[in-house]
This record gives sequence, structure tokens and C-alpha cells, in this order.
Amino acid sequence: MVQDTFELTNYNFYSKRYEMELITSIVDSLKQIVEEDKKEKQPLFLKISDNFIMNLARRVVQEKKKTFLIGITGESASGKTTFVDNTVKAVLKDEIDGVYTVIRCDDYFKDTSKELREAGSYEKLFMSGFSFDTPDAIDLDLMRQHLVSLKKGNKIVSPRYDFVTCESFADGEVKKPARIILNEGLYVLNENLRDIMDIKVYVFTPLNILRDRWYKRAESRGKTGVAADLQFRDVNKTAQQYIRPTMKIADVIINGLVEVDYIEVITEKILSAIDNIY
Repeated sequence: MVQDTFELTNYNFYSKRYEMELITSIVDSLKQIVEEDKKEKQPLFLKISDNFIMNLARRVVQEKKKTFLIGITGESASGKTTFVDNTVKAVLKDEIDGVYTVIRCDDYFKDTSKELREAGSYEKLFMSGFSFDTPDAIDLDLMRQHLVSLKKGNKIVSPRYDFVTCESFADGEVKKPARIILNEGLYVLNENLRDIMDIKVYVFTPLNILRDRWYKRAESRGKTGVAADLQFRDVNKTAQQYIRPTMKIADVIINGLVEVDYIEVITEKILSAIDNIY
């Protein structure tokens, strides 16, 4: 009995020691990546909250089987989708099933095709005071339900939204549970969602760059001229109210101006730093 107790205590001691060595190794690797990034003309990381790297390393080691839900937000056209897509490209090189799933806030816009038809044009719709750029325009409750379900290991079917006709369809894409869930969009750090996020990321891009990007995308979605001007004014106004304040609660603020290839390079380095855990 005494021998068994001694062996168990000894095992726990060395297990904890090995665990701390792994955590320290990951922390050192991640800090080195961040330091090297600072030397870049356009660094990816603009700010990292205190103790974030240590807390992340500890969770990676101690919660190996846990699903990590990463919320990535920022203003319209800030580069959220670009960041997610290039992160995914880095992950895909390993060709491991069940590593990631992407849930996009844009898929959860509510159907407003009736309102658009009744108004007759986007210009008249916006002149009536209608806004696509508030949390009420998106079914955040449904998105939360889907995120929670994925974290529990269940499949979901995300909606499908048409940005030209403003129609929403229930028969979207099947999303499978995975080790990492990337949730990107305008309101993923909204007060009704932030509590389920394990990591909170904010993509920052200067307003003049946002504006140029936004107008190019708006044209591809059928919004030009006065209609585009009206919506962009609303986009800027609602961002100040609903999106920019979430920068304060983000664990990481990243640079929306970095080259897409560099995002992939950094992601690969981070994955390599924690690869020995899995």
C-alpha cells in the first residue's frame, strides 16, 4: 500500500514536471515568433494581452482534447476573411481531418429579400433607414446555438445567404466538429457571444484602407453610387457603436495590412511550435 502510494506520488510529480516543461517550451517558441514578427515592416501582431501566451500554452497542454473556439472580428473589409482563409491554408498542408471548421457570420444574415423588393432598390431601402450593419441584421442566436453544438461534438448545417437578393436559405453547408473552430465576422465578439469564445481576435485596419476595400466589395454585391455611399456611412457609424469597442476585450489584435503569404508563414510557425503536443 505504501509502495503504491509512493509510486503514484512519484508518477504525479514527474507528470507535472513534464507538463511544465512542455508549457515552457511552447511559451518560449511563441514568444520568439512574436519577437521576430516585431521586426517586420508590417508585423502581424499589433498587441497581445498580458499572460495570453502563457494561458494559451497551458490550455494546449492541459486540455489536449478540448475544442478551441476562436472568434475573429473587425470592421467590414478589415481582412477577417483573408486572415481566416490563409490560416486554413496553412492547416490544410497537414491534411489532417477534424482539425478545423469555419463558421462565418455573413452566412447568418436574416432574409430581407421582401424588404428589398418592396423598396424597389438598395438606394430606397437605405433611405428608409434600413441597416444591414447592426447585430439585429444577423441571426446571432442561431449562430450561437450552432457554435455550442459544434463544441459538443455535433454536426450542424449553416445557412446560405445571397448578398445580391438578400435571401437566406436553410440548406447551407454541413459543418463538422473539429479541434479548432474559427468563427469570423462583424459581431462574433458581441456581448451575446463572447462568453463562449476561447480566444478573441480583433483585426485592425486603418479607415482609409477599409473604405477602398469596402467600395470594391460593395460593387460586386450590386451596391454602387448613392446606395453604396448611404450604406458606407451606416457601416462607419455602426462600427463605432458595436465593433470598435470590442478591440478592448480582444486577446490579440492583428494587422489587417499584412501580406496573405505572411499570414500563412506565421500560422505554420505557430502550428509547428505546438505540434509536439498532438
